[in-house]
Amino acid sequence: MLLPLGDIVRPCQAAPETDAAARPPNILFILADDLGYRELGCYGQKLIRTPRIDRLAAEGVRLTRHYAGNAVCAPSRCVLLTGKHPGHAFVRDNHSTPPEGQLPIPAAEQTIAELLQAAGYATGGFGKWGLGGPGSSGEPLKQGFDHFFGYNCQAHAHSYYPSYLWNDDQRIPLTNKPPVPGHAGLAEGADPSDPASYAQFKGTDYAPDRIHAAAIDFLRTNRGRPFFLYYPSTIPHVALHVPDQELEPYLALGWKDPPFTRSRGGYTPHFTPRAAYAAMISRLDSEVGALLDTLDELNLADDTLVVFTSDNGTTHLRDEVDYDFFASVGELRGLKGSLYEGGIRVPCIARWPGQIPPGTTSDVLSGFEDWLPTILAACGQMLSPDLTTDGRNLLPALAGQSFEPRAFLYREFGGYGGQQAIWSGRWKAVRQHLRQGPAAIELYDLEADPGETMNLAAGEPKEVARLDAIMIREHRQSAEFPLLGLDGDITN
Repeated sequence: MLLPLGDIVRPCQAAPETDAAARPPNILFILADDLGYRELGCYGQKLIRTPRIDRLAAEGVRLTRHYAGNAVCAPSRCVLLTGKHPGHAFVRDNHSTPPEGQLPIPAAEQTIAELLQAAGYATGGFGKWGLGGPGSSGEPLKQGFDHFFGYNCQAHAHSYYPSYLWNDDQRIPLTNKPPVPGHAGLAEGADPSDPASYAQFKGTDYAPDRIHAAAIDFLRTNRGRPFFLYYPSTIPHVALHVPDQELEPYLALGWKDPPFTRSRGGYTPHFTPRAAYAAMISRLDSEVGALLDTLDELNLADDTLVVFTSDNGTTHLRDEVDYDFFASVGELRGLKGSLYEGGIRVPCIARWPGQIPPGTTSDVLSGFEDWLPTILAACGQMLSPDLTTDGRNLLPALAGQSFEPRAFLYREFGGYGGQQAIWSGRWKAVRQHLRQGPAAIELYDLEADPGETMNLAAGEPKEVARLDAIMIREHRQSAEFPLLGLDGDITN
C-alpha cells in the first residue's frame, strides 16, 4: 500500500523527557556508503572538499587502522549491528530476497538498537537498511528501531530518484514521474557528447533530502531523552545522481571529465562523472554538518558520542568513479569487494566532548564489531553474559589511554570468489578464491609494506602456520554462505 507523503503512519512522537543530570549520552552513528580511505580531507584527499567532516576530526579522534565489517554492504552492516565478526555473523555476503530486500537477520540476533531500546533509548534509522526485506525477521522495526525512514533494499537504493521510500512499514510515494532507474543506458541514438542526452537521469524528488529531513526531525523530537540515531547514508554509492546546483563548484574547476556513457554496463550515465562523484561526497559532508549543527542548536553536542565511518572501500567501477584521479585509497591495494586494505580499511572519526581529546589520532587495530561493546560502555550498559560478541570496548583507546592491543582481527567474505583475512600485530594474512577450493596464504608486513606488494609467506612459515590456525578456528560453517576451501562440500 502506498501512502501520500502527508499521511505518515508513525511519525516521530515526543517521548517523556529525562533528567539531564542522570541522562546517559546520545549516540549519532553516521555510515557512508562506499567511501574510500583517502576520500576525506582529513585522510589526505586533495580534490574533494569535506570541511565539516574534517572539522569533526579536529574535534575528536581519527582512527587510522579501522576496518569495516566486510568488503560489501550487507555483511558489513551485519557486523556493525550485531558485534560479531564475519566468521560468526549470519550475513556474510550480499544476497537479495525478491521482490525486495536482502537476506534477513534472524529474530534471535540481538542488535545494538535492540539493546539500547531496552535501555530506554529512542532508536531511529535513516538511510539504507539491507538486512531484511519488508515483513521479514530482519526489517528495522523488528531489530530494535522505533522508527525507520529510507530504503529497505540495497538494489532499490541504486536510484536517488526512486518512486517511493519506506516509512516504518509503509511505502511513501515520491514525486519522481517517472522514477529514475539505477541501471539504464542512454536513449537509442542519443549523442553522448551532448549534455541534454543525460537529462533522463535527473529527477525532481531527491531521496537524500527526504531521509535527511526525517533524521533532523528525529533529533528535534527526541531532544528530551537519550537517543540512538543510526544514519546509514546511500552516499557516495553509485549511481551518480546529484542535483545540478551541487555540481557547480566542481564544474567550475575545469577538470577534464570524460562522460560515463555506460557502454560496458554499470549504473546510469553521467556527463561529468568526476564532478558528480566529488559533489556527492561534498553533499554527504554538508549533511554531516547539518546534523552537528542541530546538536549544537539543541544544546546536545557535549552529551553526544558521534561516530563517522564507511561500510567498505571505494567502488571498483572505475568508469564511473575514477579512483585513480581522486587517489581514493591512496597507497593501499584493493577496492570494494576485496579484503586487501583498500577494500576494507575505512576512515573512522569519533567525537565526544570531554571524553575524547580533540585533534588526536589512534593507530589501534579496530573494527566494526567493536562498536556494539563500545557504545554500550559509553551508555553505562553492561554486556549480558548470554550475548556473544567479538568486539572490544574502544573507549580507553578513543580517550588516548593505555589500551592492550588485540591479538587479532578476523574477516571472511563469501563474495568475489571467497576470501579470508587476519591482522595480528604487524602481520596480515590473506587467502583468495576459497569458493573454488583450498587456497594458499599470502603474508604481508603492513608496517613495512602498507600497499601489500610483497608476499612474505615463503620466508615466514611459522607466522603463516600461526595465522592459519586462527583463521581456521574463527570460521564457523554457514549453510547460506559456504566456502568450499574451508568447509568442503556441505551441500549434501
